[in-house]
Amino acid sequence: MSMLYRKMEKTGDELSILGFGGMRFPEKNGEIDKEKSLKLIYSAIEKGINYFDTALPYHFGQSESLLGEALSNGYRDKVKIATKMTPWLVKEPSDMEKLFQIQLRNLQTNFIDYYLVHTLDKYSWDKMKKMGVTDFLNKCKKEGRIRNAGFSFHGDKETFKVIVDEYEWDFCQIQYNILDENTQAGKEGLEYASAKGLGIIIMEPLRGGILAGKLPAQVEKIYNENSVKRLGVEWALRWLWNHKEISVVLSSMNEEAFIEENTRIASEAYADSLTTEELKLLDRAKESYKKLMKINCTGCRYCMPCPANVNIPACFQEFNLRYLFGQSKLDTRVKYMLYCGNLNEGTPQFASQCIGCGKCETKCPQKLPIRKLLKDISKELEGIAFKLFYRMAKFQVGRMRKKTIYNKKITY
Repeated sequence: MSMLYRKMEKTGDELSILGFGGMRFPEKNGEIDKEKSLKLIYSAIEKGINYFDTALPYHFGQSESLLGEALSNGYRDKVKIATKMTPWLVKEPSDMEKLFQIQLRNLQTNFIDYYLVHTLDKYSWDKMKKMGVTDFLNKCKKEGRIRNAGFSFHGDKETFKVIVDEYEWDFCQIQYNILDENTQAGKEGLEYASAKGLGIIIMEPLRGGILAGKLPAQVEKIYNENSVKRLGVEWALRWLWNHKEISVVLSSMNEEAFIEENTRIASEAYADSLTTEELKLLDRAKESYKKLMKINCTGCRYCMPCPANVNIPACFQEFNLRYLFGQSKLDTRVKYMLYCGNLNEGTPQFASQCIGCGKCETKCPQKLPIRKLLKDISKELEGIAFKLFYRMAKFQVGRMRKKTIYNKKITY
């Protein structure tokens, strides 16, 4: 089993077709689980992954520092680091240099291989142009502190093409998967950027995990028609790598099993390797997914933290899973309580806590009407009976915690 690599046209770099995303490292007690995360990074490098993506906001500032520590032990020369300049952190032109210096310190390096202007749309691109971001990128490239300049994108196709044409970019990063072939930059944008010689990095290949793991019954039935049996994650990744224009597909692999599985797939995923019949089958699966899904959320967490302590991505996930897998309302309510109720300790994070401030909507790359969706979830999953049951469950868990503390024989 050997990792496959593709060459970036403008840079000449041979990059692993599978990249490691630093947005969703495993956590413990609300912080990155450092020991486990370091093992995952080293395992990925040993398996041939040489492209590591992070950003200052990921894990509220912890992601870059963890990657910097991991690579400081003789691994820096083995990989390419990608990180990002985040527009909402830039209040004035001088902030770009200040933030960049912080990132260099976090990553324990004196240059960034692939530097992106983060989450661009029409508004943020206009803002960053006025801040002089292109001059900043040119200066850093001339000084050797940035090797390749790119951007990540969450706008419409027309804006994407404008941004591609307004600077001499080396690469771009877009959201693309079997459910997003025609949203945001989409296939049209992918082909446009590729024709201009830009390398293409793919984010959200599994739609926040929805396309991996357990499959909806309708989708599983479609996939099982194929003579070669594949898991949902393999179908989703193989579909992406079938595109010759794509350079790297990012995956936030927070378990060793995910690295093992994804690198296995990446060792076999050549461009144009899917048959006509397999592509038709995938088209049918895509339509089935779209009919089942209620909320177009990828779980990126840009909407967080919420001032009212609502766990927005978790609320959306549990609501989507109800319809993807035909769960009963009772089963969904129980899981919703477990994931958003903080039964063990802390305050709940339910949809009904939304105060309607709208801060989340200004940050959402998918432009979701989050406030309305939270009202819908609250109406369907909560209510008087739910609140009473939640109080009872929290009381019982509290009693068990006390017993655990004062009587070590009792565990749960």
